[in-house]
Amino acid sequence: MISITVEDRDGQRQDLELPTDISLSLMEVLKGSDYNILATCGGMALCATCHVQVLNGLDNLPEASNEELDMLDTLHDAGHDSRLACQLRIHENMDGLVVRIRGEEHA
Repeated sequence: MISITVEDRDGQRQDLELPTDISLSLMEVLKGSDYNILATCGGMALCATCHVQVLNGLDNLPEASNEELDMLDTLHDAGHDSRLACQLRIHENMDGLVVRIRGEEHA
């Protein structure tokens, strides 16, 4: 099991306990945990509505693909610690990860 801490748009934090063999993206886990994320493109790195800011554990994540970097470049509030949750597959290296939800929410 790994623990990931999620901070919502209101600053509330929740710890999620996940099995390492869950075979889902962080976006899918967030949506399944009732976080208000649009994820309009369904995980194809085409919309950036699953934008998260990595507060802790950035060095443990795989490098962003060119497609992900291109999409992040379109965001006015993206920083060096920004990632698309749809491009992050749950992995044991994510234990202790802390993310803040930044992307658009449902109306």
